Amino acid sequence: MGSRAGALEELIQRNGGVAVIDGGFATQLEALGADIKDPLWSAVCLIRDPHLIKQVHIQYLEAGADILVTSSYQATIPGFLSKGLSLEQGELLLQKSVKLALEARDSFWRLIQNSGDNNYSRALVAASIGSYGAYLADGSEYSGDYGPDINLEKLKDFHRRRLQVLVDAGPDLLAFETIPNKLEAQALAELLDEENVQIPSWICFSSMDGEHVSSGEEFKECLDVLNKSEKVNIVGINCASPQFIENLILQLRKLTKKLLAVYPNSGEVWDGRAKKWLGLECCGEKSFEVLAKRWHECGATLIGGCCRTTPRTIRSISQLLKNAS
Repeated sequence: MGSRAGALEELIQRNGGVAVIDGGFATQLEALGADIKDPLWSAVCLIRDPHLIKQVHIQYLEAGADILVTSSYQATIPGFLSKGLSLEQGELLLQKSVKLALEARDSFWRLIQNSGDNNYSRALVAASIGSYGAYLADGSEYSGDYGPDINLEKLKDFHRRRLQVLVDAGPDLLAFETIPNKLEAQALAELLDEENVQIPSWICFSSMDGEHVSSGEEFKECLDVLNKSEKVNIVGINCASPQFIENLILQLRKLTKKLLAVYPNSGEVWDGRAKKWLGLECCGEKSFEVLAKRWHECGATLIGGCCRTTPRTIRSISQLLKNAS
């Protein structure tokens, strides 16, 4: 883990104590014309429109993102099998999600080096691993209600092969996203140990009330599990409302010494059953950047955006955070 953990530390140090994560992936795919109305959501573009995935990565790099999150959030082997693909084809698509991000990163970095522009860092690639609820595509990543039949071993079995394939594809980091409950956090931490994963990982929770994880469990219960793991380097929050983030950072800061990552959504609410965004409480770029500065001051080190944020959002927070640093 040493060299890749060192790369993350070096990136953060170079930026004065902050690293900017990219923004809403599916949002930008749709802006480019992709049709993602599918149980695989943005991952369907690995099959249909891989060139658009690479284009989105480039747009976020141009906006100043230091960490690219791959298009594999809702990419699972059972999901690909349900589309009629073979096991081998599904695994190749998982590898492709990492390959596309690495290619975008490397081509952009060569361009920057040739131009002599010192305003950018060589970005890192984080392989996205969505929660079990993301695979179900029923909104349960925002409730943690997986039913009585789901236990620790079943969750580890669900995630295991995807984790193995993504690690073998060569990302710099692993990003476990929108984790709604303690059970899945524990399964992931144990799985990282069982598989002896040697790259840095973050586990980010969803929160619907700004006080608890989405299942209603206390953050302390979840962090007590993750604090015991040397394989989990970063903890945090993603796809929660921006208005909750400052309070959550202050809460997490008391519960862990690990680095904190926050990348909230725009403030709108996702209806997982109706498959649509509700409300118009979208944070404008100016509002988001001011909040992001406050999040950094409160103790967050990795900061970006999730659903409904855009390259404009990331450009705003990148410029403000790095100038402030």
